[in-house]
Parts: sequence; structure tokens; C-alpha cells
Amino acid sequence: MAVHCGRWTLQDRVDGVLRTLPVTVAPGTAALTVRLDYPRQAGVLDLGCVGPGGFRGWSGGARDGYTIAADWATPGYLPGELEPGEWQVLLRLHRIPPEGLDYEVTATTSTTPQPAPPAPAAPPRPDRPPRRDLPDVDGRHWLAGDLHAHTVHSDGAHTIDELAALAAARGLDFLAVTDHNTVSHHPWLPAASARYGITLLPGQEVTTDRGHANVFGPVGWVDFRRPPDEWLAAARRDGGLISVNHPLGGDCAWRQPLTERTRLVEVWHSGWWDRTWGAPLAWARAWRADVVAVGGSDFHRPGDDALPGSPTTWVLADRDSAPGDALLDALGGGHTAISTDPDGPLLLRLGDELLALDADGALLAYPDGRHRLVRGDRCLLPAGDGLHVLESHRMEVIALCS
Repeated sequence: MAVHCGRWTLQDRVDGVLRTLPVTVAPGTAALTVRLDYPRQAGVLDLGCVGPGGFRGWSGGARDGYTIAADWATPGYLPGELEPGEWQVLLRLHRIPPEGLDYEVTATTSTTPQPAPPAPAAPPRPDRPPRRDLPDVDGRHWLAGDLHAHTVHSDGAHTIDELAALAAARGLDFLAVTDHNTVSHHPWLPAASARYGITLLPGQEVTTDRGHANVFGPVGWVDFRRPPDEWLAAARRDGGLISVNHPLGGDCAWRQPLTERTRLVEVWHSGWWDRTWGAPLAWARAWRADVVAVGGSDFHRPGDDALPGSPTTWVLADRDSAPGDALLDALGGGHTAISTDPDGPLLLRLGDELLALDADGALLAYPDGRHRLVRGDRCLLPAGDGLHVLESHRMEVIALCS
């Protein structure tokens, strides 16, 4: 057993926000269990793990302990053989009060295999609502989805199966599962995709206290401890994409330096409560001229965030490609639109034209500031270059199209 205890101070946080506590793992160890204790009403400590071979998991402030064994691990952590040598318990000093924060970390090892906790029952496959009648474009079709959601592998309340069932019941074709600073959920996504008839896109929300970014695709773990330029390089190396998340999102707003600005931006986040507030669009247009807007519910649990698909991101994807590849290609090509939900008013780019659906009486705002009135439930209008917006008469955003 190894025990580390003491008091973290604000000066400790200034000196280094991320700390490592060593744990020796002997040959033949079958399981490692770590317990973190501190007064949670007073501050926040984030928790993770690195083994001699690299990253083994992260749970942030969502858990007070974890177990890693050969054939199972606490969600957020990677199962596998425990390499002998020095392991590191990761602690991030996220919120430290002026008087300091007492803590104790206890790490125990076992040579006896530990039984895995019983898996919760998978919910039944729901009936999916009918798909909307949307036109194909050059052999590609529009898919409805959400690019930001969490499970029990970070700070969400739902298992992967429960999240997939909920998203399918909402009428979504795809959902990016973007747990914080981990990829422990990735191996479980294909089976849940098949079980619930929805494409679960592997993702990870690279999370720091100066901003969050989603990495989409079958990308290996992205080290949140490194500068964001390296996140972008890692995504590209593995054939993935990266998007800045909720750039104006309170204490999660984007404040990171980035040499090359990402083209994808989560312009429409569920925290955009009042869509007459023009700051998200102003920020996006200032970020880069060819910004590609995406949306995300940031779903964690019912009653806490918006439901999956609020907002809904639509992508124009190739019918003949593998679903994951088709989604990444569509996002990388900038073929996106966003609506309030799967059935909300919609603005789609059809080549040189825009199709406004279920938006009679709305205003189409062009990138150069011009407006045109939408007449009828299926209205074709000329398209320009850049981000187009459907607005109500009070300038409330009701749909976007890149």
C-alpha cells in the first residue's frame, strides 16, 4: 500500500497545476486500486493514472477512485496487464481555496484477480421517429446528429448503451461520444452502434481549465497536458478532426493559444440560452472566414444539459462510404447545418442554392449583412460564401448553414 497525504495550496497550483504521486507496482500484480479523499465542498481535485507504458485513464473530478485490472477497469480507465515499475497517480489542482485543501491518496495492489462489477442491463432498442424528407446532393444524403455527449466513462450518468438508445429515440443518425480526456469508451462503441442502429463516432473532449476541444475519429489518446498545437497534430496524424468547444462558455471559454485556428467550431452549444445574443456568431466570424459551424448538446444527464440533438448537427455524407469515414469526410469538407432539434426549421446548402425548410416567415441573413424573407415551408434561395443564418423577426437564431 502507498499513502500520500498533505495540503495543496494556491502556491502549489501556481507552481504546477498537474501533480504526480508515485506508486510501485510489483511483478505479478493483478489489480491496482486508488482512492482519493478530500473535502469536496471546499475544492476540486481531478484524478487520473499513467503507467510505465503511458496513459491508463482519467476521470477528472467525477470519481474519487478507480481500479485497473487485466480484463476490466473503472470506466474512464484502460484495462490491461499491469506493467511492473513505477506508476503515477495524476492529480490536477483544479480548484484550491485560499486556506488550502487537505487530501489523501491511498493506492493498493493485489495479486489476486478482482471480479468486475456487474454490467447494467442494456435498454431495449427504441422505435426511431420517421426521417425527414430531405433532398440528396450528388449522391450524398443528410444525416442528423450531435457532436458532443458524455457517458459514465467521464462525468455523464448514462452508459454507452443508454446514451445510444436515447439518441436513437430522438431520431439521430449519429452521435459523437466525447468523454473528457480519455478513450476508454472507444472499444465499446461499435457493438452499441450495431445494437441501436446509430453511428457512434469515437471522440474525446480534450479538457483543460483554459478551454476544451473535441477530437473526432479513431484517434489515440490526446495528451491534454501538451499545448493545443500538439492536439491538432495528433488528430491529423490519426486521420481525425478537432473542433474548439463552446468558445464563450463561461469558465470553459477558449483561452488557449493556437498557432493554426481550427476550421471546425462548436458555434451552437446547448449553453446558448438566448439566441438573440450575437456573440457566438461574432466570435465565429472573427475566428476565421471559412469557419465550419457545428453544434453539440454536451449531454451529461437528463435535466442537467439539453437532450442529445439539441441542437442537431446535419452533415451531407456519402452513402457508399463506411459511416464513420463518411461523417469525418463531410465534417472535414464543411458540409454542415445546424437546427434547434431534429424537427426544427432547417437551412441546407444545395450547391449554389439554399433550401429553407419549415421556416415560413423567417429571415435569411447572408454573410455580407443582406437579408431575404423566407416564403413557404420549402423555399429555395441563392447561396453565398460563408456562414448563413435563419433568424426570427427578433433576430433570434433558428438555424445555421456553413
